[in-house]
This record gives sequence, C-alpha cells and structure tokens, in this order.
Amino acid sequence: MVRRRHVSGPFLYPVRDIVGHPGEMREFESTVPAPEKWGEGLVAVAEGASLDLSVRLEAVHEGILVTAEVATEYVGECGRCLTDIVEPLEVEFQELFGYPGEEGTDFDVQDDHVDLESLVRDSIVLSLPFQPVCQPDCPGLDPATGERLTETAVPEMRIDERWNALAALKATTQPDHDDTATSPVVSDTEKS
Repeated sequence: MVRRRHVSGPFLYPVRDIVGHPGEMREFESTVPAPEKWGEGLVAVAEGASLDLSVRLEAVHEGILVTAEVATEYVGECGRCLTDIVEPLEVEFQELFGYPGEEGTDFDVQDDHVDLESLVRDSIVLSLPFQPVCQPDCPGLDPATGERLTETAVPEMRIDERWNALAALKATTQPDHDDTATSPVVSDTEKS
C-alpha cells in the first residue's frame, strides 16, 4: 500500500476532488504572510507583509487552470527624492497546471495539489516599479544642495562666468519701450 504524504503550506491548494472532472471549479479566499522579502532595488514586498489571495481552480481536459488575484503593498523609497513610500499592489495571473506525465506545461499538479508560491512571487516581483516615485510630479532633490525640492522651489541656476560681460552690457543699456514713435503709420484705407 502506497501512503501519500500530507503536504501543507499557505500557497498549496487541494485539487483531488476536481482532478479528471472537466468543468468542475473551486474558489478560495485567503490571507497569508509573505514568506520572505520579494523584490530588490528601491521597493520590495517586505517579509511578513499581508498577501490577499483570491484563487479559482478549474478542471479542464489538460489539467487545472488556475486564475488568481493577489493584493498587497510594497515599501521602499522614492527614486527622485528618496522619501519613504508605501503603495498598494494588485496582480493577476492565469496558469495551466498539467496532469503528471503530460507535456507542454510549465507547472504540474503534484500529489493532488497545486503550489502557487513561485507564481505569486514572480507576478509580484515583475509588477514592482523599476523607478518608483512618491507622486507623479515629484520634483526630486536639488542637484547642488541635495535637499528635497518643494513644488514651488526652483533650483538655483548658476550662470557661467563667461557670460558676465554680456550681463554687464545688458545692465548698462536700457531697452527703448517707445517703439510707436519710430514705426510708420499704416492706414486702413485703400487708395485707388
């Protein structure tokens, strides 16, 4: 007699009752902690962060079709001003888990269950922004001082000293605002 080992985990879903029954479906809602930090760079999903999973398992002729939605939040820092950010993240995926011995699928049904951990992790990591910002129009940091710019602040523009002679000339000459005295008078009447 072959004994099946009992497998459990937060990302394992049983499919024993729907294997080989095309058209059967099961839905699961669960909240699990992230087992480790997912993501590198400026933002990541922290270890222990709450992952809200909505999973639908459908039996088809080729295997088990898994459709899932995952909601969580990522933490890190803005790529422009380096302030801390916490933003929500929602991902969806759909994948076919083939029956053992079937070819052409990336994932297999194993011991009457499907393991979604790698799919959830990959979907989340690939959805993280490469250059996250705290707001779409974040002004960033002042290149000279390194301080965070505000929306009204404008970085101080240094003028190249080679332009000093032109600035001095501009300061000594005053523009002539009485342009009407020198312009010819144009009449709106036609001459015949």
